[in-house]
Formats: sequence, C-alpha cells, structure tokens
Amino acid sequence: MTDKQIQKLGWIASGMSILMYVSYIAQIINNLQGHKGSWVQPAVATVNCTLWTIYALKSTPKQKAIAAANIPGIFLAAATMITSF
Repeated sequence: MTDKQIQKLGWIASGMSILMYVSYIAQIINNLQGHKGSWVQPAVATVNCTLWTIYALKSTPKQKAIAAANIPGIFLAAATMITSF
C-alpha cells in the first residue's frame, strides 16, 4: 500500500471507531431509564482510549487518526460507566 492509501485507511478505521463509541449512547439511555448495564466494559474502554490518545499525541509525528478515533471513546465510555451506577 502507498503512504496515501495507509493514511486514508487510518482515517476510515478512525471513523469506524467513532461509530463504535457512539453506539454507547443507546446504553446510556437505557442506564438513565433504569435498565442498568455493567460498568466494567465501559471502564476498561475509558482507560484504553485514554492510553491510546496519550500515545497518539505524544508520538513523533503525532498520530492524529488514532487520537481522533479515541477521544470520543473517552467521554462516551466514561458517561456509560457513570450512568450504570
């Protein structure tokens, strides 16, 4: 693959990751309506996304696609975890 193709693949993968984290919204709604889910998976996802974001932003050069994929996950996974209690 060319560098341009790899970069494009990275952004497509980032988009898919964002969609994966947006899917937490349904669980957040269920949690708020009293149908509580487990807090464990979203807690692990919050830590994982935080670590990947730090890695991406501290890398040289910065890995913008990785950061873009994981930043929404930090907030949505954390919201899912918090509302599960």
